Amino acid sequence: MEKNLNLISNFAEFKELKNIDKTTMIGVLEDVFRHLLVKTYETDENFDVIINPEKGDLEIWRNRTIVGDGEVENPNTQISLSEAKKLDETYEVGEEVADQIDLSSFGRRAVLSLRQNLASRILDLEKASLFAKYSEKVGEVVTGEVYQVWKKEILVLDDENNELILPKSEQIPSDFFRKGDNIKAIVSKVEMRNNTPVIILSRTAPEFLERLFEAEVPEIFDGLITIKKIVRIPGERAKVAVESYDDRIDPVGACVGMKGSRIYSIVKELRNENIDVVNWTANTQLLIQRALNPAKISSITLDEAKKTASVYLKQSEVSLAIGRGGLNIRLANMLTGYDIDVYRDVEEEDVDLDEFTDEIDQWIIDAFKAIGCDTAKSVLELSAEELVRRTDLEEETIAEVVAILRSEFE
Repeated sequence: MEKNLNLISNFAEFKELKNIDKTTMIGVLEDVFRHLLVKTYETDENFDVIINPEKGDLEIWRNRTIVGDGEVENPNTQISLSEAKKLDETYEVGEEVADQIDLSSFGRRAVLSLRQNLASRILDLEKASLFAKYSEKVGEVVTGEVYQVWKKEILVLDDENNELILPKSEQIPSDFFRKGDNIKAIVSKVEMRNNTPVIILSRTAPEFLERLFEAEVPEIFDGLITIKKIVRIPGERAKVAVESYDDRIDPVGACVGMKGSRIYSIVKELRNENIDVVNWTANTQLLIQRALNPAKISSITLDEAKKTASVYLKQSEVSLAIGRGGLNIRLANMLTGYDIDVYRDVEEEDVDLDEFTDEIDQWIIDAFKAIGCDTAKSVLELSAEELVRRTDLEEETIAEVVAILRSEFE
């Protein structure tokens, strides 16, 4: 059985390299040998295939019934008494005889075919194993070594030398890798192409940022803080909305860390991508306000049906709300789910009192001017009591003037 041993030991080594479990390997070996037996003897029912995976040893035994000399009808299932006695003198008609089959008896071509069949089956098993392994890892961070850099993608090898692909579209724009570099990415998807598993990585997916936060912030990993939503413009800016289930924990502070210690390594991994961490809220107006941080908002008008928001800010705050290249408002749109329009607050212009001569008598206007009130706003800034005391005008007159002036700004 030396040839048997050589064949099996070769594939035992292959099995170790490809990390296929023993039970599966034994099943495949038995299956391919039984296929060979059927091909050679037209049946495998009277054969025992014994495999020892520890030694890489395999034996094939054929079981035949002893019949009288000259009564053999099927030499594969029957053996004559005289032939049986050559093996053991004590055999009698009707007993079972088990004899070992030498692999060389199958012929060189049959053995070569078996080798090819076995290699093909093991390769298919390895592909299925790899597909199953990485299908379970979708959404997880993996680390590998850059093996080859092409124009449209990077070939990465994991610690078992499995090939992973990082397409250009899944790389941060400022990513730059050389052969031999270590690379960290998320398993984005696993596909079968031409019966071969293709593992696609991503460094631009929001889930990649989420996994990095889980690794750096214990409170997120432990479930004390939940990441409600992440939006990114990879390599430029990201917004992360977080919520704490414990009132004693400040979710934003926990994510940022002392002096930014926790978020620093995340920013570094993402090629200096700016990360805004905001408190999540179900209040849409408040969420929009937080999403547009650092801009200070004067007022917001929502149209919930159309999912639009009109945001009013002072002139100095408009550029902050929009952000460099419009990044801040784009991310705020993505985070809140609302289409946000930014408007500048229009300052109400003051009106000179002389403009009201058709409604207010000139002598009353002169009375206001005498106390330094030349415009409508300067009058409205003072209380009715103060105006009565300083102008000596009747309360009714003051009330009429104030009503006229107010109507101008409504």
